[in-house]
Amino acid sequence: MAAAPHTTFHLAAGGPDDLGDVMRVMTAAFSPTFGEGWSRSQCAGILPLGGVRLVVARAADGEPAGFYLERRVLDEAELLLLAVDPQYQRRGLGTQLLESFIGNHDESDVARLHLEVRDGNSAVGMYESFGFRPVGRRKDYYRGAEGEFNDAVTMIREL
Repeated sequence: MAAAPHTTFHLAAGGPDDLGDVMRVMTAAFSPTFGEGWSRSQCAGILPLGGVRLVVARAADGEPAGFYLERRVLDEAELLLLAVDPQYQRRGLGTQLLESFIGNHDESDVARLHLEVRDGNSAVGMYESFGFRPVGRRKDYYRGAEGEFNDAVTMIREL
């Protein structure tokens, strides 16, 4: 059953025990056509590193609805992944996840937020509406399942 518009989701810190749910959301949210999703081993490998944080969003029934993965290095925080299960898209969850990521650093000594997004991804508009601006491009950064390449746009937001 699809969630109602502007459903309230519960966000909580995640860990290795949440990887099954993270992978389920990522598989549903990221088409292999573009090569944006990470493997389970990539996610598991980065989780224990210093400065890495996973936040999982759950619907009222406890089902995983989305997540984000971030890494902080010195005075920068990078949004590594942000995904929303398609059944929960267009209900404010992507915004809620991005607000959480930004809010985690409002009162910290982080000076800059950083992310990369596939050129043409509809999320670019959301990032721009939150003050992220394009500052670079990585040519052929993503490789899709059929071997096609897509550029990544590097975006930052100064705090």
